[in-house]
Amino acid sequence: MSDDDAGPGLPPGYELRKSTPSVDAFRRLRREAGMTDRSREAVERGLPNTTYGVHVVETEGGTAVGMARIVGDGGSIFHLTDTAVASPHQGRGIGTAMMDALVAWLRANAPDGAYVDLLSDVDGFYERWGFEQTAPGSRAMGIWTEEL
Repeated sequence: MSDDDAGPGLPPGYELRKSTPSVDAFRRLRREAGMTDRSREAVERGLPNTTYGVHVVETEGGTAVGMARIVGDGGSIFHLTDTAVASPHQGRGIGTAMMDALVAWLRANAPDGAYVDLLSDVDGFYERWGFEQTAPGSRAMGIWTEEL
């Protein structure tokens, strides 16, 4: 894939791939984006269960610099997760290109009536695709397995 067809919105020097990154790249990208690391075992188990995923690499060298994926049951619920761009590559349209790819996949593959959600720790990014805060109608809740 050349820079000219690297993907809509991507600057020269990057390529969007329709797959998840390797386990090592996944863990590195989460850390480099300031997100919580996941154990190797958790990532090895989880990545194969991705419904649809993309990652962005530098065309020279093939280093993964961004990733995003969808998990869910493939019919009624789709959860966007692990959207991360390594901090030196942020602000270049990589996150937008990955979200565009995920939304395009959902439009083509998710049935009418399916629910799409995500958890976000950034303001003003996901709204451009129509995502809205659900509180107070609903609220996110979670627990780490060590606390169960």
